[in-house]
Amino acid sequence: MDAEELLHTWLAGSVLRHSTRAEYLREISSFLTWCTRQQPPVDALTARPKDIAAWAADCFLTPYLNGRPFNGPDALGYLAEQHPDAARSHDRRISALTQYYEAAFDRKLITLPPNLTALRSGVPRPPGAKNRLDRMERATLFAVIGGWGPHHAKHYQRDRLAVWLLLEGLRPAQVVRVDKRHLYPQPDGTWQLRAPDDHENVGKQWVLEPLTGAAIKDYLKVRPEPVDPGEYRLLLNDMRRPLQSRWVNKVVGQMAATHPLLADRTPPVTADTIAHTGYWDVPAP
Repeated sequence: MDAEELLHTWLAGSVLRHSTRAEYLREISSFLTWCTRQQPPVDALTARPKDIAAWAADCFLTPYLNGRPFNGPDALGYLAEQHPDAARSHDRRISALTQYYEAAFDRKLITLPPNLTALRSGVPRPPGAKNRLDRMERATLFAVIGGWGPHHAKHYQRDRLAVWLLLEGLRPAQVVRVDKRHLYPQPDGTWQLRAPDDHENVGKQWVLEPLTGAAIKDYLKVRPEPVDPGEYRLLLNDMRRPLQSRWVNKVVGQMAATHPLLADRTPPVTADTIAHTGYWDVPAP
């Protein structure tokens, strides 16, 4: 099965809305066409994140970047801040490609899907957007978190923990500021947490759900030592330094992109959406 056949087979059997299937067909067809026009041609099924970034820049983003190359967090940050609508459209394209490569992986056409997390702008939801998942969306999110593994991301334990912390009600800025020293395992197997407030003070006490506690244990087994011995933030990036709050939206978007019910949601699922949803406090349909 080649890249074009995969696209049509996957969309024909998907549960995406008709309008979303048409949009994904248009966007991914654009990528496949771009691949064939490169010198030498790019194999779409084995394309790398840098190929996908080049396609996004060539076909969509260059007019919005004010002469900047599309080559990293600074360009994404500029796009999200100055052109949020273009950033949301870009993130939706990345969601479409994420599902496309998940389909290729499921059909054993590739050994691993490319990790496209770094290509997401993580732009916040638009003002006035629905800010809670409904019951089915929340149940789907639980399944997505559980299925997020090493073939999705190198630091999948960290990613899972970040989303469980959002479900506890922590906001993205709090999630990235959680201090390792303020995690308290309890004799009954639960965990308590003192989350930082907006002024970096130790804030309210949180009694964490068992799933979050299990995620903390999993992550602590693999958490790297920080570059700075005096750094106690729990979640660290590839360079062993603290993460920025924008990262939380990126990883949420990438997780949501793996399931049509969440990827197809309007407005998009963001970190703020999950923090407002919570584990159990879900509004009646």
